[in-house]
Amino acid sequence: MIVQQGWRRKSGGFASALKISPLRRRIQFFQPTMGFRFGILLSVRSSPSSWRILADGIIGAALCCIAIARAAPPQTGGTNYQAAKAVQSAGNTMSQQTPGNSAPLPPRTGLNTVVLDPAHGGTDQGARGTEGISESDEVLQFATATKKALEAQGFQVILTREGNDNPSFDDRSARANAQRGAVFITMHIASTGLTGTARVYVEPDAPQANNITGLIPWDRAQTPFLSLSRKLGDLVQQELSKRFKGSPDTLQTAPVRQLRTTAAPAIAVEISSVSVKERAELDRMVPGVADAIARGLVEFRPTYVVPTIPVPGESVQP
Repeated sequence: MIVQQGWRRKSGGFASALKISPLRRRIQFFQPTMGFRFGILLSVRSSPSSWRILADGIIGAALCCIAIARAAPPQTGGTNYQAAKAVQSAGNTMSQQTPGNSAPLPPRTGLNTVVLDPAHGGTDQGARGTEGISESDEVLQFATATKKALEAQGFQVILTREGNDNPSFDDRSARANAQRGAVFITMHIASTGLTGTARVYVEPDAPQANNITGLIPWDRAQTPFLSLSRKLGDLVQQELSKRFKGSPDTLQTAPVRQLRTTAAPAIAVEISSVSVKERAELDRMVPGVADAIARGLVEFRPTYVVPTIPVPGESVQP
């Protein structure tokens, strides 16, 4: 109020000095810019008074300072803040290093899942014996007992079939391929062979393919995992030979269809045979086969490494 009265009485006073002072020139700069932008907020008329022009300029300058302060990077925290930023920066740099420039990470062991495949099923009864024994029925009994033995050892077990259905070969393999940290075991009963014995098979070595795309064909999915499959097969075969006299001490190779398209360690276990005189002879083998497979997998688990995407032409090593 006092300022307003003094302004009115002194025609050559503050108002005149304002016209020629540097402050007046600054206000004239803010008037067409900041004053216009904040005119609606401040209810400024098209012909504002000198004191309102000054207020517009001060408020506009203050808002500019606030915007600049918010845009500036934080400088708080002193030495501790800078040290923390340095550690974070070093961690980011290490994470971006290429494998050739940094120490390799320790391999991750992670065998958690076993996919059990009772062969055949549905209209495909497999091998058939003279006493009416069918492979598809008997092998399901072996798989069910093996599932219980594996679960007792802490494994998660997936059956490719639990009833009288017949999934395709690719569907059976896909159950294992969809898992992380899994092995695949397909179970069969032979039509011939020494009764009361059991054998393990793995896929034979495939000839080197001239593949310029760098992609692994579906029907060669097992190739990178052959070394792991042999290690698993040897351990299971050793356990079987302890329990069933006449069983071989080492695994064998055979082109088993389910194994070829499995991108995981994979073996086939074959029991002899459907040609037994009495079904009870096969029934007596069920606990021993289940226990042998479970113990073989327990031995294999510490050496199992969760595979990464293999380089074409190379094998995944245990």
